[in-house]
Amino acid sequence: MKKFLFGILALTFLVACNKHEDENQLPTSFINIATVENPNQSSAFYFRLDNNDLMWITSTNFPYYRPKDGQRIIANYSIVSVNTESEAYNHKVVLNDVYEVLTKGIFKIKPATQDSIGNDQIDVRDMWIGSNYLNVEFVYPGYNKIHFINLVSDSTKTYTDGKVHLEFRHNANEDYPSNSRWGVASFDLSSLQAGVTADSVNLVIHSKEFGTTVDKTYSLTYKFSPAAAPAAIKRMAMPKNADLIH
Repeated sequence: MKKFLFGILALTFLVACNKHEDENQLPTSFINIATVENPNQSSAFYFRLDNNDLMWITSTNFPYYRPKDGQRIIANYSIVSVNTESEAYNHKVVLNDVYEVLTKGIFKIKPATQDSIGNDQIDVRDMWIGSNYLNVEFVYPGYNKIHFINLVSDSTKTYTDGKVHLEFRHNANEDYPSNSRWGVASFDLSSLQAGVTADSVNLVIHSKEFGTTVDKTYSLTYKFSPAAAPAAIKRMAMPKNADLIH
């Protein structure tokens, strides 16, 4: 997945508020992870926060930016106004800055792809589920090569706990470990809903990390029922450097 990093612009935005709203209640900017809704591949698009709030971009610093529908992003935005009851979105916003998060599905591993997927050590800083995505924030040593990041389902391994076991995999591509680099990736979990009659599945994510001799595991619950409570908004820092991941 080609990644783009847009530098933070040193611009100050004046928030235009509806005369019926309290101007002091509209924060000047937020930085959150979100999902693009852009089926027409246009420069005017929505993005949806993980609490299900839909944001309509009325002004942007990137007039030619046309993200793919379903692309995960870290968005720096300013709220212009809240919606009226007749509008589908929750807020009108100005898009100040945007960072495209590596967005993938679950990779079903086969013997022929074991080597290319790799299983190099990595440092997981945070892991959470937002909307239909497993999100992983991580740090890895590298220099100038592209590293490969995947969420893997390995059918050759069996478990008896009734949970879905997945592996967070890292292929360092034989890169020289000279610098500590940061990365974040989102993995679409919606395929796990197929054939499930319950409203959720319990996940165990395996990760090979530094300082351990065995895989570290993370237990999470993926709730996909329409009645399930939406995820909390994830506050993020806007990345300052492009990470070399694919």
